[in-house]
Amino acid sequence: MAAALSTKLQKIVDRMQPLLKTAPWILRVTERKRFTGPVLEICERVPSQTCQAAEDGKQKPSGLSESGRMQLKDWGRLYTGNLRVCLPAVRSIMMNVTDMQGRPLDVHLLLDDKITFRGKIPLDETTGGKLSLLFRLHSRVRNQDRAELMAWRIARFTREETMYWLTKVSVSAYGERSVEWAKSGLRLMLAGQQKDTEEVRRLLDEVRK
Repeated sequence: MAAALSTKLQKIVDRMQPLLKTAPWILRVTERKRFTGPVLEICERVPSQTCQAAEDGKQKPSGLSESGRMQLKDWGRLYTGNLRVCLPAVRSIMMNVTDMQGRPLDVHLLLDDKITFRGKIPLDETTGGKLSLLFRLHSRVRNQDRAELMAWRIARFTREETMYWLTKVSVSAYGERSVEWAKSGLRLMLAGQQKDTEEVRRLLDEVRK
């Protein structure tokens, strides 16, 4: 069971509650039997299958609540060793999340070194997009220096870069293989190859500053 939150963290949780029903992305902090320790899962708010089917049939869905029109779709998770090394970059990405008045929500503080928080964190489009990229790419990267480098470089993406690459690794008119090629190409661009040990460490020293 997760430890009780401090007063400061509980205030952050209370402030972010109104955004949980409408935020385009949700970061779920949980635990899974397959993994040791906390697991971060990135979810996108998308039209429900019922709503989408009605739209495809040119019929307006009726009698559906807001929750019935939308659902959360899982896009990936971050866990164990890669979570540990990528956590500073993840916190950096989340520092830009604000409330409805544009004030910093400080949700990154919920991911302290022990990650005692469990629950859902609302994210804006760019923040959720960046985490979605990282969570989809890291599982094929066994070297933790490369995983960390990839996280820091994604953190420095502009909104336009984030949306461009998120589209490339999500959908393609050329099929699933094209999506996998895009993922492989982006991994290579961001974190090099397994043999690039020295260059990866050099780049890490630069991006950590």
